[in-house]
Amino acid sequence: MDYRISLKPMRIIDLKVDKSKLNHKSLTILDVGHLPGRTFFRHNARFVDKWAVVFIAGGSGTYRVNDGEKQPVAKNSLFLFYPDAVFHFGPEPGGCWDEYYFTIQGPRIREWLDTWLLEPGTVKTVEFDDALHSKIERIFMLMESGIPINADRAALLLEALLFEFMVNAPTSPGADKNEEIIKLMDDIAASLYRPFNPRELCEKHHISFSTLKRNVRKYSGYPLNEYVHRLKMAEAKNMLLNTERTIKEIADMLGYGDMFYFSRLFKKYVGVSPANFRKSYFY
Repeated sequence: MDYRISLKPMRIIDLKVDKSKLNHKSLTILDVGHLPGRTFFRHNARFVDKWAVVFIAGGSGTYRVNDGEKQPVAKNSLFLFYPDAVFHFGPEPGGCWDEYYFTIQGPRIREWLDTWLLEPGTVKTVEFDDALHSKIERIFMLMESGIPINADRAALLLEALLFEFMVNAPTSPGADKNEEIIKLMDDIAASLYRPFNPRELCEKHHISFSTLKRNVRKYSGYPLNEYVHRLKMAEAKNMLLNTERTIKEIADMLGYGDMFYFSRLFKKYVGVSPANFRKSYFY
């Protein structure tokens, strides 16, 4: 045991099978670890082509990405390591923390980020109980078996574990996320009469594009672009029924410079062309 890293026995399990033997290709657990008494503070850590999910079950310390702000880490904290960034993390001098980590690869991670996983570079407080702890132990046992199908099961169980962490995460004190989301969705609705500009929206709300997409999908059920198109098509239906504007005028007003593109979108989401939609209500 290396006491420079942990005061207590460590448990580290690498993937014991060839990745070509796995059925679950979109997500692979490369290794898992439990450092129950980590004392080592890591500077300038990099992850070239993989991600890691870290859960702190006890103790405290800090986490910093690149030259950003140092964030406090306490019991029940969750954070990520990812490519193209430099990380500085660990307990304070003289302290320790109880760390579980899961190193992963695969396109499934991007789907998580677009929908429900926490923003990279942030520390999230999550709720941890005996049921979730038993899932972690199950992941370790499956990885240790050296059986390909069990490595697949471990990956699926990790996804379920992370999802439970996220959906049951308590709201940060003093933060009204619902109000922020409502303002964001209001601003999207206010952009009906011009071409949609996601960069402008991100700058106004001080969020990344991935966060914008994730929030819209979470609260509407639709991907960002589809949600915007559906809003515009709903307004187009109203204008077709309640005004005498031409289809080209309506398309221009809603930010579609190409009337034929607008008509294709309308038929896609409404089921009929704009002209036939108008006729069906008046003839």
